[in-house]
Amino acid sequence: MSVPQFSVVIPVYNEAGNLPTLFARLYPVLDALGRPYEVVFTNDGSHDRSFALLQEQYARRPDVTRVIDFNANYGQHMAVMAAFERVRGAVVVTLDADLQNPPEEIPKLLEKTDAGFDCVGGRRMNRRDSFFRTQASKVINAVRRHTTNIEMTDQGCMLRAYSRPVVDAIVRSGATNTFIPALAYSFASKPTEVDVRHEERHAGVSNYSLYKLIRLNFDLITSFSIAPLEYFTMFALSCSGLSLALVAVLLVRRFALNLDRETFGVFTLFAILFFLLSVAMVGIGLIGEYVGRTYQVVRSRQRYFVREILEAKPAA
Repeated sequence: MSVPQFSVVIPVYNEAGNLPTLFARLYPVLDALGRPYEVVFTNDGSHDRSFALLQEQYARRPDVTRVIDFNANYGQHMAVMAAFERVRGAVVVTLDADLQNPPEEIPKLLEKTDAGFDCVGGRRMNRRDSFFRTQASKVINAVRRHTTNIEMTDQGCMLRAYSRPVVDAIVRSGATNTFIPALAYSFASKPTEVDVRHEERHAGVSNYSLYKLIRLNFDLITSFSIAPLEYFTMFALSCSGLSLALVAVLLVRRFALNLDRETFGVFTLFAILFFLLSVAMVGIGLIGEYVGRTYQVVRSRQRYFVREILEAKPAA
């Protein structure tokens, strides 16, 4: 088995309906490049026939196929991280198994890495997602631009390429809650982007629910910026100033101008108190997020458990 020039990393979770088509399209594209390569699949605790199909593909192409099998579902980014820790190529390409990013676009990314770029991001052209997901993506991208220094046009595109030094830096970071494209950008010295095609999902449904998408992007913002805490502090200070001004106005109207006899009193104070309590609760939630991340790093718990690895031993 020759040392691969590049590795393709593909996380798999309940993609039995897509894998046969993915195999039929991916391997011919990679074979046509004429370079030594490997494909590393991570089965992220699938409940369907995904692992059985990966075993069959490994049996057909053991020279270029490797399969990492998780005992449970740990999430897409942990699946990618497990592959990053084991890849052999000088360039690493990430790809989803749902075929929304066509494998035929991989040569575009490799052209950029050949030109010296160490982090190449895909920009999806003519997106085939629903109107809701497209608009939500725009909002999330805008929030990221204003809260972090991460510059990505399309952070949701999984089709990306990284140089080996960038991948090694990601692995050494030991991040628990991590958004790999943003982490790679922070380590890259010469990043760029390239337009790629986008297709409808071939089979099945998206594994990303609305909650998971919100959670993922909240991880992105809080992992790479303290802007939420800064914004909350400014908001809390503004609310405190306005509340103090409101109390002053109420006192002047009641005791200096002798107004609001009927409405002044306990209900006004309760309204002010409830508002300030809501501000405090938001602040406690934000602080809790950062404390929770610190706790996860300190406890150093194993991030995932590999049940089995299918791979041919490299030549001496």
